[in-house]
Amino acid sequence: MRIKKNDTVMIIKGKDSGKTGRVMKLLPATGKAIVEGRNFIKKHGRKTQQNPQGGIIQIESPISVSNLMPMCPKCNSPVRVGTSAGKDGKKTRICKKCKEALA
Repeated sequence: MRIKKNDTVMIIKGKDSGKTGRVMKLLPATGKAIVEGRNFIKKHGRKTQQNPQGGIIQIESPISVSNLMPMCPKCNSPVRVGTSAGKDGKKTRICKKCKEALA
């Protein structure tokens, strides 16, 4: 996957397109990610001892990774990701526009 946890991403498709957020969790088996504060769904909660009120709860729903683009901290825009081998032989993710390493 070209996206990692804690990356800042822009949503490029769907109801939240054009908005940015931080990746909270990745689901590699399904190819989806949960973005903080984006793609809310409403879930009906039953009354329980932990939640005595019950009612409708808003939670973040997973978004397909193909609908997300990482944000470059230098360019401050959504970019495609490439890889580059460092001097020590480790692969690093780089921005295709400015060739800067992504954090």
